[in-house]
Amino acid sequence: MEQHDSMADSPRRRHNLLRDKVQLVKRKDSNRYEIIRFHDPLSFEKGFFVVIRACQLLVQHNEGIIFVGVAGPSGAGKTVFTEKVVNFMPDVAVISMDNYNDATRIVDGNFDDPRLTDYDTLLENIHGLKEGRSVQVPIYDFKSSCRTGYRTVDAPSSRIVIIEGIYALSEKLRPVMDLRVSVTGGVHFDLVKRVLRDIQRAGQEPEEIIHQISETVYPMYKAFIEPDLETAHIKIINKFNPFSGFQNPMYILKSPRSLSPEKIKAVLGDDHTGSNEETYDIYLLPPGEDPEACQSYLRMRNREGKYNLMFEEWVTDNPFIISPRITFEVSVRLLGGLMALGYTIAAILKRSSRVFSDGKATVKIDWLEQLNRQYIQVQGRDRLYVKFVAEQLGLDGSYIPRTYIEQIQLEKLINDVMALPEDLKTKLSIDDELVSSPKEAFSRVSADKRNKLMKSGLSHSYSTHGDKNIVKLSKLTDSNRRYGGGRAPEPPAINQVIFVKSYVSSPMPKFYI
Repeated sequence: MEQHDSMADSPRRRHNLLRDKVQLVKRKDSNRYEIIRFHDPLSFEKGFFVVIRACQLLVQHNEGIIFVGVAGPSGAGKTVFTEKVVNFMPDVAVISMDNYNDATRIVDGNFDDPRLTDYDTLLENIHGLKEGRSVQVPIYDFKSSCRTGYRTVDAPSSRIVIIEGIYALSEKLRPVMDLRVSVTGGVHFDLVKRVLRDIQRAGQEPEEIIHQISETVYPMYKAFIEPDLETAHIKIINKFNPFSGFQNPMYILKSPRSLSPEKIKAVLGDDHTGSNEETYDIYLLPPGEDPEACQSYLRMRNREGKYNLMFEEWVTDNPFIISPRITFEVSVRLLGGLMALGYTIAAILKRSSRVFSDGKATVKIDWLEQLNRQYIQVQGRDRLYVKFVAEQLGLDGSYIPRTYIEQIQLEKLINDVMALPEDLKTKLSIDDELVSSPKEAFSRVSADKRNKLMKSGLSHSYSTHGDKNIVKLSKLTDSNRRYGGGRAPEPPAINQVIFVKSYVSSPMPKFYI
């Protein structure tokens, strides 16, 4: 962009200050000013400061209403960011694009279709506010998927209107935007936040939400939303950790010492219960993470034929391991959807345990088959009681404040737990083709899944429309890429291939890990 009438060269500018990096330039197509684009992404807090400063400057130098577009993928934090701006500048008006959904346009259950938005009403409202008039903004109910009424929005005294939504920077809206802001985060935390939001807002099941994300939301983001975000004046990376507000975590003390079952029973008392468990923990690596350094694994656990998806974060408060966690019961076929989002299987850890519990604390004798090791774990919700039981067991002074996956990372044993256990290999009936050429099998299965998705779902929903942007989505299939964008990542292990094949070939797999 040519910097006509730029305000960037004031002698009073001190470019080492963030506030002074917010500079205006006159637009080529009008007499209005916009800010000079920030090339590097900003943190959530810095981005907030810059947006506030930009709004102040735009109000000073532009007449009439200042329109600010805040866009980004689902779960990235657009609404939270917008609320933070409104808390700082209470007179700002906010219009959420979610309220302009038109349920009559939904095809194949795709709620992220760009044509779902009623742009005619939205643009009518925008022009009404621009002229200083009050407008009637729709109210949309997500549980019933329909418009339930209207609310009146007046032209704000601040002269600032924020348009917030996944398509807020679309080609149809960019011409009216004085300031364009994108908010994005990592796939992993965005996934957690989207699942939690949709459970509360639409009453959906977690597995249904994740399938929807992998089969429609994420492909829509890569094809239609992400290119629009490149036009933002300010790009914000939201690294908010959704686990930071979790309450009632599990407290864990772990020791390599050996204890007899009789010793554990004596400490827990006569009212204890005992059982045996066999657990497979499948550790899923988020896109772009290093398996030897990742702290945000997604874990799928199989126990007694049932699968649970575990979103968790580990905190160490020596000697305790503290684990905030959300757990959802799912089916194994969900694994294919997660891998379409770019997750890869980093490790499968088999654990055989003898479990003793008195209702307040649980003591486990864990045997890790692949590592040929035994550990004692004492865990519970009451930190002091967990510590008391561990001391009574004589474990004090021997604690290892690391989870099993952290211990594996520390000792660089990832390769030891990437190979499938022999019994699991037998249960899955792995054929020689997959064992001999996992790379070819993975590439073929991924392509088959993409083509199937395009033919049966997404491509059908677009076949009746003449939107020129459809070409963008079809290119995802024609090119040798996954939905994650860019070059398809190399599969780190045979594990990946097995589960993708199972997901694609059978809608309800019969095997159990």
